[in-house]
Parts: sequence; structure tokens; C-alpha cells
Amino acid sequence: MLFLKTAYRSLLKRKGYAALNIFGLALGMASCLLIFKYVAYERSYDRFQKKSGQVYRVQLDDYQNGTLAVKEASNYAALAPALKQDFPEVEEATRFFATHMLLSNEGRNIRFNEHKIYYAEPSFLNLFDVRLLEGDEKTALLGPDKIVITENMAKKYFGETDALGKMIGWRNYGRIVSLVVTGVCRDYPKNSHINFSGLVSYNSFSEINGTLTQKDDPVENSWFWTDFYTYIRLKPGSDWRALQTKLTAFAEAHVNKLPENVANHDHSVFQIIPLQDIHLYSHYSEEAEPSGDGKSVAFLFMIGFFILGIAWINYINMATARSLERAREVGVRKLLGAVRQDLIAQFMMESFLINLLAFIIAVVISMLLIKPFIGITGRPLGDLFNIPRPYALAFGGLFLTGSFISGIYPAFVLSGFHPVTVLKGLFKNSGKGLWLRKGLIVGQFATSILLISGTIIIYRQVQFMRKQNLGVDIDRTIVLNGAESVPDSVFQSVYQPFKNEVLRVPGIKHMAASSNVMGQEILWSTNWKSLHGRKLGAVNIYHMGIDYDFIPVFGLHMVTGRNFSKDFPSDQKTAILNVSAVRAMGFHSPEEALHETIISMNDDTLQVTGVVADFHQEGLQKEITPLVFFLNRRARNAFSIKIDPAQASTTIATIKKVWDRYFPADPFQYFFLDEFFNRQYDENKRFGDVFGIFSFLAIVIACFGLLALSAYNVLQRTKEIGIRKVLGASLRDLVLILSKDFLLLVLIAFVLAIPVSVWAMERWLQSFAYRIQISWWIYALAGIISFLIALLTISFQAIKAAMANPMDSLRTE
Repeated sequence: MLFLKTAYRSLLKRKGYAALNIFGLALGMASCLLIFKYVAYERSYDRFQKKSGQVYRVQLDDYQNGTLAVKEASNYAALAPALKQDFPEVEEATRFFATHMLLSNEGRNIRFNEHKIYYAEPSFLNLFDVRLLEGDEKTALLGPDKIVITENMAKKYFGETDALGKMIGWRNYGRIVSLVVTGVCRDYPKNSHINFSGLVSYNSFSEINGTLTQKDDPVENSWFWTDFYTYIRLKPGSDWRALQTKLTAFAEAHVNKLPENVANHDHSVFQIIPLQDIHLYSHYSEEAEPSGDGKSVAFLFMIGFFILGIAWINYINMATARSLERAREVGVRKLLGAVRQDLIAQFMMESFLINLLAFIIAVVISMLLIKPFIGITGRPLGDLFNIPRPYALAFGGLFLTGSFISGIYPAFVLSGFHPVTVLKGLFKNSGKGLWLRKGLIVGQFATSILLISGTIIIYRQVQFMRKQNLGVDIDRTIVLNGAESVPDSVFQSVYQPFKNEVLRVPGIKHMAASSNVMGQEILWSTNWKSLHGRKLGAVNIYHMGIDYDFIPVFGLHMVTGRNFSKDFPSDQKTAILNVSAVRAMGFHSPEEALHETIISMNDDTLQVTGVVADFHQEGLQKEITPLVFFLNRRARNAFSIKIDPAQASTTIATIKKVWDRYFPADPFQYFFLDEFFNRQYDENKRFGDVFGIFSFLAIVIACFGLLALSAYNVLQRTKEIGIRKVLGASLRDLVLILSKDFLLLVLIAFVLAIPVSVWAMERWLQSFAYRIQISWWIYALAGIISFLIALLTISFQAIKAAMANPMDSLRTE
């Protein structure tokens, strides 16, 4: 208690010093708390399941002609049951297929396009720990025409009434299927790489496909159809890495030795990934949900340590720099009988008290900032105190360790003074302590330069992706979700009058229909090869169904050949390739591919009538994919309309009236294509914003320490400044003398920071298919910013001292 009272009085005696220390540490701790909260959430994905550590996804690497062509999160339809049959260590296996449905409750006149629906086997519920609030888990997904829905979906369609046993209508291109609600489950946690609103029984897929009772049902046993997610749960104690090695022979037996794959040089490799790693470390095609970025999360986690480290460095620097001031206090105490252990305990108590007060303030700051922080990150982080136990313990351990280390060194330095030497006025700061403080300053500013340069690079990469020429015109475009209620047989007779009427609306310039639009991942693909050309095997090409107007509406450049035309009825049997598809199929030039016949593994035979230049179908994180365009094949999922932005609201309202007349059973839903496309960069932008904010805070905290040290340096040299002024030194000379030592340290920090930053940011940029080059000027700018920040911080105290009356300091000499 005595130590605590003495520490409290010491802090009150030096209020400015204490406030600067406490506020700097509080900012560092608050930043670290918020970062820990974010990192904990990102790393919590799929860990809520009781047996999540035993669950794995089996992914597919598809090699064509010896080259890795496709990395798919989905897999073959036949894989899951084959794994369970062939490997005794597989306790459970399940497969499911993503789809979207136009669902309705006609009694309440409610219709929605649902995009988070899966055809799922009964084992899905057990493997993914889905507990039903209503219904029987064993039978809920057995047999066709059954659906399990979430609580939210139940309220949306049935209000507050009981949903179990009720019917939901599914409009499937003119056909109406009644699905019985056989189960209601809680809304699945957001921190899952899978999100669903409804699970339709797996047999329903076979029924819709018309193959339910067939022996060769592709939904059940296809080794060619690869859109099925496959998950396994291993028995306790099983090693998934050992199973991974066995999958080579398994793939050879089931897939790679099939005659079609041998002929086409097609080779499959199955990859196992732990469930808990999927969100951050799997970046395959066909991911069920957008993935996070493990590298970005790791970088941010390190920033949390850096910021807190900078704050503690400030404390050590300021405590040891003030050693001359406290030396006399130590000398007097030792003469009065204090032993070194008591002095160490006293100084450690001061350190602990400062850190404790800083922690309390940090918690308050974090509570005030948690909601804005949630808005920036776009993650439902929840309450500040609802942090996973490992991260809470880690922060507690970090706090105790940092408080101890930041206090122990100053305590040993200050308690080691000899009272006779100090009281005779012969004491000076040691060279060893001076070099330590300089080293810590270098470390602080090296970290600051790392963060500044990192912020600039992240910002430039995001801007590069957003402003890069996509090779396609997506501006001034709204996209209507296609109509699903109209049968294929009559679709054109409804769509063409609808299109003609829409084109008469003022402010509308063009309209086109397609199976996909830019910004959507294309899942429709198969293997194609030239009928007469290369000795290459078939290669995977992605499909897009379009109408006659798609290419001109989006401004795609025809490299050679022509667009589809109504003047050529035979165009129903032709295709247009992009340049990447031409290259993938082994043609030396677009001209060589023109008029060539290509054949798919499904025996579709088409003649190439044109080649379009490559364009970015998806964001610049991904490579441009090879595409083949067909005329009017599945060209009804998206209706793209070029509008006059100045009349957007009026135009959209008019389009809705036309839509309701032609497609009354379909909800009117639209989006702006440029905004939709740019959402692919939201995660990168959020990371850049978070990185930039905490980089700024780290620099501010570093400046606190530099400000205190420069103030103390000025105090120590007050008489020197007075003498120099009397002898004619100018203001500029004095500022330079007081600043040069600190600015030299910033220069050293700059030299040390560059190679570390280059290494770290090069690793981060590797995750982008199209990326900026790290230019020298980025580091020059980071160095200049750090230099100016340090100069302004130091100059504030230097100018104040240089402008003081020299007689005030010399009068006491």
C-alpha cells in the first residue's frame, strides 16, 4: 500500500509526463484490443461446430495437358459416397449443390428469389451441426420435394404461424413444384464459410433432372460433373494428411483412368483442406461464400503488436531519459536507508499503475469506437467483451508481460544510482542508456515507415483494380434478375415484346440478355477441343449464353470475325471465343481459330464465327478466364439495360411497370452493374481502411514519445541554447542543432524499413493476378512523410526553446 501511495504521489507530481504516458499507452492498448477483436472473428469461422476439427472439404485440382487449369472448391457428384466406402477412417461424408429458386407463398402473395439454397443430403445436418427447432433430423431431407428452412426464412414466408408441414411453391421455368417444410433450424452463424436460407432434399435434384430412378443418375454417380461440394468427417485420431497421400491412388482408380480423361490428357488431384482453414486460406473457384485473406489478417495482427510495442517503447524511453531528474530522488532515498529492492518495487509499482490506468481508459475508448469499427470492417463483431478466450488470455498475457518489461528496465536503471555520486552532481546519463533510447526510436520509426509505405501500396492496389480498363463497358447499366416463371417454350414470345416496350422508354439506349454479367463467377463450363487442329487434349472453357445485342451493348472488341447476326440462321450452331480461349485451345492466333470447328465433351459441335478481345469478367484478383459465347443458350438470367443516369429513378419506375405486365409472377429486382462489379474489391478496401487507421494511430503514438524526448532534450540543453543565442546563433541554427540527432535516427530507420517492407508487401501482392509494381517513389514518399512528422514534432519544442529569453536560463548559472 505504501508503494502504491508513493507511486500515486509521483504521478501527480509529474502530471504532464504521466498524462502523455497514459494516453499513449491507452491508444496503443485500445488499438490492440480492436485488432484482436477483428482477428479473433476472422479466425473463428466454422469453429462453432462441436466436431469442426474433424471436418474437411475435398477440393479439386484439374490438370489439362500437364498444366493446372482449374482449382475448384466443388467436386464430382460421385466423390462423397466413394470416399466413405473406400476409406474406413471417413466417419461421415456429404455432398450438396448450390442453386437459386423463385419461391412463393401464394396464400400470402409473397415471392422471393432465394440465392442461398442448397440441394443437400440428410448427412448435411449432422456433419454441419445443424439442429432443428422443428422437425426430425433423420427424415427431414429424405425423399424428394422437401425443404428445411431457417427461422428468418420461416418468418418471411409464414409470419408468426408454424411453418412445419406447410407448402412453399417453387416456380421453375413454368413448372410449379410444391415443397413441404419438414424442418426449421436456427439461422446459421455468420462466421461460417457456408450460408444458407434453405436446404432442399438432395433427391429433389434428381427429380428435377429427370433421373431420380435411373441407374446412371449423374446427380448420384457422375465422375464428370464437378459442381458438388464434398465434405468428410474423420474418425477421432485419424490423420487427414495420411488420407491425402492415399487420394492419389484413389483418383487414379476412379477418375484418371477413365478412357475420356486419358484421351483428353485430363488429370484430377483431390486436395483436402481443414474446415477451419477454408475462410482464410482457400481461394479456389466456386467458393460458397467470399473468402477472407489470411495474409491480410496476419499483417493486421502484427500491427496490433507493433502499436502496443511502440507505446511501451515510449514509456521506456521517457522513463530512462528522465533518469537524471530522478537520480537525486534515488540518492536521497538511499541515504535515508532505502534498499535497491524497495526502489525497484517502487518504480515497478509506478509502471503498473500507469499501465493499469491506461488499460481502463483503453477499454472505454474501445467501447466508444467498437460500433464505428464494425462499420469499417463490415463484420458483425458483436460486443467488445465477447472475445474468444484464447485471445482474451493472449491480450492479458501481453498486458502483464509488456507492463513488466516496460517497467523492469527503468526500475533497474533508476535504482542503480550511487547516492554519493549523484548528490555531488557528478552523475550523467550513461552512453549505454543513450544508445538504447536511440535504438528504440529507430525501431519506432522503422515501424512507422513500414506502416506508411504499406498503406500507400494497399491504397494504390485497390485504386489500380477499380480504375483499370476492364475491356468492357459496364457504366450506365442496370441489370434485372431474369424471369424464372415463364417456360422455355414460350420465353422468347414474352421476352421480345417486353424488350421492345422497354426500348421505347425515354432514357433507355440499349438492352441485352445473357446467362451472366460481369462481376459474377461463371460456373457453367465444360471441356472443349479443336476438331481438326492441335494434338492437345480438351481444355476447360467457361460458357456464356448471350443474345444478338450483348457484344455491342457492352462494347466488346471483335478481334476477328463477326458478331452473331439475325441474317445468319446458322449462327445457332456457331460460337464466339475470347482470346484466352483461343490460346488455351492451342491456336497460334485468333485468325487461325476463325471458322475452325470445336467439339465439347458433351459432343456439341460448333464453328467459330468470331473472336473477341479479353475482358475482365471478374475482379483483377483473378486471371481472365477462357470463354465461349453461345447464341440464346440460357440467355435469360440477366437483362442488362443501358440508361441515362440523369433519369435513373424515373426510368427504373417505368421499367417496373412494364415488368409487372409481362412477368407478374416474378419479383422485380435490379442492381447497378458498376456498383455490383466493384463490390469484389470491398474486402480489399476495408482492409486498406483498417490498415490505414491503425497505421495513423501508430505514428501518433510514436510522435508522443518523440515529443516527450525532444522536450526533455531541450530541457537538458537549456543553458547551451542560451549561450549559443548570446553568441549569435540564429533560430534556424538552433532548430537544426536540436533536431539533427533525431532526424538522423529517422534516416537510419528508413534504411532499415525498406527491405522489410518490400518483402512483406510483395507477399501480400502475390494474391492478386493483376497488381501494381512497387515503385521507388512509394518509399521516398513514406520516408519524407516520416521525416516531416518527426521534424514538426521536434521543431515544436526546439522553436519554443530557441525563442525563449537566454537570460532566463543563464541567470541561474
